[in-house]
Amino acid sequence: MHRTTSWLMLLCVGSAAFLYVPQLAELIGRRYLVVTVHEWSGILLPAPFLAGLASRALRRDLERINRFAPYDREWLRAVRRRWNWAGARPAGKFNAGQKIYASWLAGATLLMIFTGLLMWFTGLLPLVSRTSATFIHDWLALAVGIVLFGHIGMAFKDPEARRGMRTGSVGRAWARREHSEWEDEMAAERAAEVREADR
Repeated sequence: MHRTTSWLMLLCVGSAAFLYVPQLAELIGRRYLVVTVHEWSGILLPAPFLAGLASRALRRDLERINRFAPYDREWLRAVRRRWNWAGARPAGKFNAGQKIYASWLAGATLLMIFTGLLMWFTGLLPLVSRTSATFIHDWLALAVGIVLFGHIGMAFKDPEARRGMRTGSVGRAWARREHSEWEDEMAAERAAEVREADR
């Protein structure tokens, strides 16, 4: 789901750049094709998420993302004070920054799709509504682009997290260091499974 959404988002942001930056637009010159790619990649953005809802694992991750635990506030305080030593930033499977990012991006994506549809179907609303939709869409697109490239930059700093995204597993030492609360949760689940198997 993450990989498909990533490609759709990059396609959407990339095509937007070719629509709005004149020097890039000249490189392709096929504006209608770029507009079509942009519109459909934007419309399809929620599709991987909606398909992923069939997965029990995704639904469990959504529960984790949607709940702020006391250690999440501690994580934010540690980041604000720039503490970096081990144990200073407790986190579950998703740290507080990832939770905020996921929530913000989900809301921004829905607003981008809504304003994009208003711009696509121009005859449905009066001019002032279309102008407002364009203003919101353009400025939010810039914010999404900045945040998205920040997200990619953070991912490049952490090869173990990237390996986890590719393979579905991470090393126990990394989990203990970066997501100590999650590692404790996994250890408790493993212990419960062993007790259940012994019965």
